Amino acid sequence: MDIDGFSKTGLRNLKTPCFIISEQALKRNLEILAAVQKDAGCRILLAQKAFSYYPLYKEIKKHLYGVCASGLNEARLGHEEFGREVHVHAPAFSDEDFTQILKYATHIVFNSVSQLQRFRPAALKKKIKIGLRLNPETSVAGEKFGIYDPCCPASRLGITAGNLIGNLTGISGLHFHALCEQGVDPLIKVLNAFEKKFSHIIQNISWINFGGGHHITSDNYDRKTLSGLIKAFKKKYPGIREVYLEPGEAVVMNTAVMAISVLDIIKNGRRRIAVTDTSVEAHILDVLLTRHEKIPYIPEIIGAGRPGKFKYNYLLGGISCAAGDIIGEYSFPEPLYCGQKLILNDMAYYTMVKFTMFNGVNLPRIYHLGSNGKCKTVWNPGYAEYKKNLF
Repeated sequence: MDIDGFSKTGLRNLKTPCFIISEQALKRNLEILAAVQKDAGCRILLAQKAFSYYPLYKEIKKHLYGVCASGLNEARLGHEEFGREVHVHAPAFSDEDFTQILKYATHIVFNSVSQLQRFRPAALKKKIKIGLRLNPETSVAGEKFGIYDPCCPASRLGITAGNLIGNLTGISGLHFHALCEQGVDPLIKVLNAFEKKFSHIIQNISWINFGGGHHITSDNYDRKTLSGLIKAFKKKYPGIREVYLEPGEAVVMNTAVMAISVLDIIKNGRRRIAVTDTSVEAHILDVLLTRHEKIPYIPEIIGAGRPGKFKYNYLLGGISCAAGDIIGEYSFPEPLYCGQKLILNDMAYYTMVKFTMFNGVNLPRIYHLGSNGKCKTVWNPGYAEYKKNLF
């Protein structure tokens, strides 16, 4: 997100913590995705698990074909607010949820042969397109995304070739997912492995989903190669009418920032600690989830650097009572002060969908940044949301 354009919004007047979403940046991403769809002859879906902020669906659905959902609630949200194709996949469905999902889904992807056999009659009766999620057993996520690797050993996600046994009648599509914020080269590797294991099934389907994790709107993404790959795949398998991609981050990458404020500055030994008005457990959960990974997620703060890059080092802490409520350690060119606002960059995906109100910490406000450089308040949560969240 262009910080120069963002600075025109009058940051000092915004109440923190808050998210600021740039409508212009979102349109840029959507235009890129629409161009890829046209060139490659594919269909792109919004992965709601990454971004479910439905007030923007009106704009997104002008460009994308639909949404993918990970269960009943996301399926209903996609049906009601997006209104195009709704692809549903989950590690498993309960009888109760599946009965409701049938009202909203256009495509259902099963994670096991047993689930396929259990729910196939009901899905086919509703004329819903059904598919299987297959596991290519080819891990490309790397150290940075180890916790999110769907093809890791003993993964519960997708049917391996050795377990693809039983009555598979009724399926019209296949699905695989292996990427995590990556370019086209890992996709080529995974697709080659997928074909080697499952080419005999690919011959008999009419649609396939290449999953998510495609960083299509990144400046260095090779979109030309992606288009060529999809075209060649469809030519090789003429029975396949549709190839789907379901990115989440690529839809909203670089479209939002999070502004927080320094409330206090304290010392413990030689460490300077800046206490802020956010909380990693309530607002930036991936910081906690990846803390013990080899490459943990630490949000980028505009104007700051890693420890030692600049003169003044600070440990940034949150407002909750959890001892581990620490965003990370940063350095700054000038000393921090109480009331100072800090801007966390690229915060739209996998943040807003994971909000909690742990410890009574308030949810962030949400502002829309229009093309005129002005911010509009669209959500101002408070006690009512906290109390409703409890029961």
